[in-house]
Amino acid sequence: MKSAHRGAPARLRSLPTRLISQTALLADRATEQALADTGSRRYHYAVLTTLREGGPASQAELGRRTGIDRSDIVAVLNELVARGFADRTADPDDRRRNIVTLAEPGAQHLAELDRRLDQAQDGLLAALSGAERRTLVALLTRILDDHTGG
Repeated sequence: MKSAHRGAPARLRSLPTRLISQTALLADRATEQALADTGSRRYHYAVLTTLREGGPASQAELGRRTGIDRSDIVAVLNELVARGFADRTADPDDRRRNIVTLAEPGAQHLAELDRRLDQAQDGLLAALSGAERRTLVALLTRILDDHTGG
């Protein structure tokens, strides 16, 4: 990837859309490698993190908070519950809804996923200082928020 970028015409090397796209490919690979032998995928990580930070939530709320489609959130939750990482119980106020909570084994698994993903971030962003990393995250967040109404 490095040599393809360095050998590309200056116009291509200066297009933010192309740079973001090429970097996203590297980021995706780094994330997949970090999660490879954990039995977890990005969706699992997103749900576990959301439960840790936001507390128990309905399946529908988890789907909204994570951006996981309704048709996929049930399968993700089934996998997490089967592995003992999350608990799903009927909402006492509305028996038609399920409330999902983070189980202790899920919190422990999430700590391992965090460690691995932190290492992936460090590898991907090795060329940047801490301040540059914070600036990059702030700028990417601003772009994303501008386009998603965040």
